[in-house]
Amino acid sequence: MDIIDLHCDTLYKSVTENISFGSSRAEAKPNRDPESHKLQCYAIWIPDSCPGDEAEALFLMAHKRLQRECKEQGIKIIKPHQPLDSFRKYSNTAFFTVENGLALNGKLENVRLLADCGVRMMTLTWNAANQIGDGADVKDGHGLSGFGRAAVREMEKYHIIADVSHASQKLFYDVAEIAKMPFVASHSNAYSVTPHRRNLTDEQFMIIKERGGLVGINFHNAFLNNEPEKACIEDIIRHTEHFLSLGGEDTVCFGSDFDGGTLPNDFSDSSVYDKIYDIMCKRNYKEALIKKIFHRNALNFFENFDNR
Repeated sequence: MDIIDLHCDTLYKSVTENISFGSSRAEAKPNRDPESHKLQCYAIWIPDSCPGDEAEALFLMAHKRLQRECKEQGIKIIKPHQPLDSFRKYSNTAFFTVENGLALNGKLENVRLLADCGVRMMTLTWNAANQIGDGADVKDGHGLSGFGRAAVREMEKYHIIADVSHASQKLFYDVAEIAKMPFVASHSNAYSVTPHRRNLTDEQFMIIKERGGLVGINFHNAFLNNEPEKACIEDIIRHTEHFLSLGGEDTVCFGSDFDGGTLPNDFSDSSVYDKIYDIMCKRNYKEALIKKIFHRNALNFFENFDNR
């Protein structure tokens, strides 16, 4: 089964722990099945505690690391406006993404730097506030700052997708108000299933859906289940089915958060996709729907976004 995964933190782990993408310690494994194809979005996470200059330096370090790891692992990096037919030509392809707008270091011109480095998507905040606005842990925040509004517009200019995972409620609605292009929640689940501040309300999901965006199911145990120690693969199916019940057949996909979260006890790495596929088949999901969730929704989104 072909797969597109909107988010993992394997790149950050590779930079900070000096491990290879192919290491046994990496949860987001490269695809080794010659009959299938995988597009992995590799995010460089910028911790909220990282000062501006250090954040920018970490981004640049990650850019170099990504080039090296992908060359060594035989992964084709797909840059903005490059044809996505590479997804079908290579067993492994990659998008470079950023988690936390701290990477901009408060400089609007750094949006161009990210674009020049091949960044396809940026999560605007992490959990605290940054120059762009408020993250999910900020109470009574002000949403997007003036700089944040300018940054979102500049990102659209350079075709960098705005990602509202980790956004505060106010920031989410500010993005929805000003964005002219579709946006995504790359790794967020359903609040109606698990009422965690990092998950999306039904209203938020519908806004992303109606705007032609994507929502990636996150595998972190606390986002999957109110009792994290009881989280399991079945919870991934529950969140997926909730979004499908909202008409999300063309919206829902996967954003695993491998190497960035705590996985349920019944799987340990990206081999879980085979198990998810088997469960969906046993529940009589139509093959066309499974393919949408596993890769076609994301593939269609990226192709349409690049053509805007």
